[in-house]
Amino acid sequence: MAVTDLFARRATLSRSVRLLSEFRYEQPDPARFYGALAADTAAMVGDLWLAARGESPAGRTLLDVGGGPGYFAEAFTDAGVHYLGVEPDPGEMHAAGPSLARATGTSVRASGMALPFADDSVDICLSSNVAEHVPRPWQLGAEMLRVTKPGGLAVLSYTVWLGPFGGHEMGLTHYLGGERAATRYARKHGHRAKNDYGSSLFAVSAAAGLSWAENTGALLAAFPRYHPRWAWWLTSVPVLREFAVSNLLLVLQPQE
Repeated sequence: MAVTDLFARRATLSRSVRLLSEFRYEQPDPARFYGALAADTAAMVGDLWLAARGESPAGRTLLDVGGGPGYFAEAFTDAGVHYLGVEPDPGEMHAAGPSLARATGTSVRASGMALPFADDSVDICLSSNVAEHVPRPWQLGAEMLRVTKPGGLAVLSYTVWLGPFGGHEMGLTHYLGGERAATRYARKHGHRAKNDYGSSLFAVSAAAGLSWAENTGALLAAFPRYHPRWAWWLTSVPVLREFAVSNLLLVLQPQE
């Protein structure tokens, strides 16, 4: 069975539309948006693990690089997974309030580019929409592979710069160029964007991610995270994928 076979059944157009409709609540109601995203991510990782290993991930240990305030912790704990989170920003760790931060899992303040964990120490390593926020995304990817046990899974997804959401809160102005878009945002709003180009947001291409993953020798699958299964072919088309994939998901399995 291919690692994507089970999740492919879940990757329907209705799922894509539902997730897109939830996106409008990211700012006014983050608990609703991130709660829905976390539940979908836990289901996706569960499908990938089951297809790869023939068993549920319940009882396994998952390290979430860039885990944020705890929505993902709650979703994975509900699925019976032992959750560990890494988050460099203390503000993000407590953004949902102390009750959620304390409710589930264990979180460590650290950089994803230098994970404070031993080699081969976790079954699953997840990074959801973090790689575009660090200056050395493939160092982050290498760290994820380092801490993942042989036969485990490293699941890395990120927003592609030239896709429609590449500019984050800067909107489509990123097509004018990152620096110009950042300056325009600051002028309009009176402050720099949270996802500020050059400091907390970087231009990461689909081609770069695919090249890195293929060179590791551990790549099992690559597909657009939020697209329906019938649109996954976009990943294989150079240039087009930079604009149409939106969010690239890489599934890797370290070997002995």
